[in-house]
Amino acid sequence: MLLIKNGYMIDPKSGREGKFDILTEGEKILRIGKGLERPEEGCEVIDAEGLLVAPGLVDVHVHFRDPGFPLKEDIVTGAAAAAAGGFTTVVMMANTKPPIDNRETLAYVLEKGYGTDIHVLSCANVTKGMRGKELTPVEELAEAGAAGFTDDGVPLLDGNLVREAMERAAGLDMPVSFHEEDPGLIDNNGINRGKASGFFGIGGSPREAEIRLVERDLQLALETGANINIQHISARESVELVRQARARGSNIHAEATPHHFTLTEEAAIQYGTLAKMNPPLREEEDRLAIIRGLVDGTIDIIATDHAPHTAEEKEKPITEAPSGIIGLETALSLGITRLVEAGYLTMRRLLRLMSTNPANLYHLDAGYLAEGGPADIILIDTAAEYVPESYASRSANTPFTGWRLRGKVVRTICAGRTAYEEAP
Repeated sequence: MLLIKNGYMIDPKSGREGKFDILTEGEKILRIGKGLERPEEGCEVIDAEGLLVAPGLVDVHVHFRDPGFPLKEDIVTGAAAAAAGGFTTVVMMANTKPPIDNRETLAYVLEKGYGTDIHVLSCANVTKGMRGKELTPVEELAEAGAAGFTDDGVPLLDGNLVREAMERAAGLDMPVSFHEEDPGLIDNNGINRGKASGFFGIGGSPREAEIRLVERDLQLALETGANINIQHISARESVELVRQARARGSNIHAEATPHHFTLTEEAAIQYGTLAKMNPPLREEEDRLAIIRGLVDGTIDIIATDHAPHTAEEKEKPITEAPSGIIGLETALSLGITRLVEAGYLTMRRLLRLMSTNPANLYHLDAGYLAEGGPADIILIDTAAEYVPESYASRSANTPFTGWRLRGKVVRTICAGRTAYEEAP
């Protein structure tokens, strides 16, 4: 048993907040109330005075590189990074090697995830081998435990195939997540076509590459009733397309990453390959449009797109280095610093974007604090200044090292057990 006393609790699902104590038993919350007493000798008491008590965060977009790329990350180190960032549930993407397009690979990642201190779920692929030609046996993979479907990392170009995938996923009431970049319009991805591509003397990725596929998939989702997620939005036009589609259908979802609501293409010029990602960082107007989308509910999820790479890979020239940055350990602090402290969002709203809403997308019993609910709880020092310098992740490819951020996870409790505790 755990008794968390004296903290300020926010439950973003119900809107309940205030000074409450929380008592857990096993994997569940037993009681929430004021002035709760320690019920028995073996119950651990945690004094949360001065701390925010919130539900464990849920990240529906992580790359743990396992199987296939253990030097970048594996499921064990990825889970440790997640716990350090306050995440108690994550959903892996399926672009591993081999890809998660079959029962055997899915069983491997789920079993390995089960052995970690947090809840590690996984999507399965939409298409076999991520080749965009033939659908995977989605019903079979759903039965085997897939949380949803995606070919994230490789855009789906065949509209008829996408329609069929949506129809089959809709029949299962499972989400499909889309990486929206038309490669036919891109020359050297990871850098915005504009000031940044001009600086590096390369073609770069134009905004139209994203807009074109976003427009197609939103229309298909409205026609099929599928539950879809437009991943890592980067362009202001895409935000507006999602806004219009959400007014017409309730199954449209979109996610923003901390790097897209924090940085612009100027960061790619400053940090080089450490700020290279797909889709790329774009202009200040795009960054502000993403924030407006988070404020008005157009974008209903914050996800990290945690994408570890080795230092050797990121030291390659801009056209050769892989795209992506790590994000699990800085996401909450960036949200507090750039959204809450800046006056765009309340803390309750930020927590909803990072816990309740992503849990709802995948129909997970997570992202809230209630009696009988999961004992997935984080303690946050919202006033603490935090400078990222080292990481639980196996990789360190991020431009945010050395930044001064506000807010730090002090303790992460998953299923009633401590998964992470800040060193004294």
